[in-house]
Amino acid sequence: MTLELAQAADELAAAMTGLDLAGRIALVERTVPGRLVFTTSLGIEDQALTHALAMAKSRTEIVTLDTGRLFPETYDVWAETESAYGIRIRAYAPEREAEERFVREDGINGFRHSVAARQACCGFRKVEPLARALAGAEVWFTGLRAGQSANRSDTPLAEADEARGLIKVNPLADWTRADVDAFVRDNFIPYNVLHDRGFPSIGCAPCTRAVRVGEPERAGRWWWEQESKKECGLHVHVPEASVQPGQEAAAFETTNLKTPEMAR
Repeated sequence: MTLELAQAADELAAAMTGLDLAGRIALVERTVPGRLVFTTSLGIEDQALTHALAMAKSRTEIVTLDTGRLFPETYDVWAETESAYGIRIRAYAPEREAEERFVREDGINGFRHSVAARQACCGFRKVEPLARALAGAEVWFTGLRAGQSANRSDTPLAEADEARGLIKVNPLADWTRADVDAFVRDNFIPYNVLHDRGFPSIGCAPCTRAVRVGEPERAGRWWWEQESKKECGLHVHVPEASVQPGQEAAAFETTNLKTPEMAR
């Protein structure tokens, strides 16, 4: 990691502290020249950030990774979001040959055979398209929050991404899930109806289930795997060895399935 990149990220994170979401976005856009990219999964955190970017008439590009295995409800909110804000969300899809080879060799749901197979599936469906989406970018906006899981517990507002040579900005890092829900409700932001059905975190349809009462937010993602293994490769922040006893995901925020639906 270059010292300049790390220092710039640290200074940006410090300057973002205490600002509201709009202020954080404005600061980044004012401070960092060049290409800015926000990758949305169309989940509730990302919908909040999309709203803020759209309201600011931001120069940040909004893109998404269309894995080909998303829920129908995710495509619905994608269309609703474009209509509501008058924008286009650019899609990056898996390379055809990689997808066809995986399905031919491992089967349509071959990702369940092992952690390695699942990571390979995430690799061509998410990681490789992300690399294309971020090519030439100076800043990568995400909707990560520290409360989402143990692996994300020390997510900063901004950090240097050494591998990609850019600054990764997480403007919702210090928000709680209640903060996000209130922001979406108060601003009448379109959101995925699966959030009202017990899905606090939504990924590919065959790899996501509703969570049970008392489970952490990301318990429904790749639920057949150990908690410490459950990242797709896009946001590898805390190494497994760094998750100490008492830091397991259960110690972090939980989502109550009995929460009433948010008003539109």
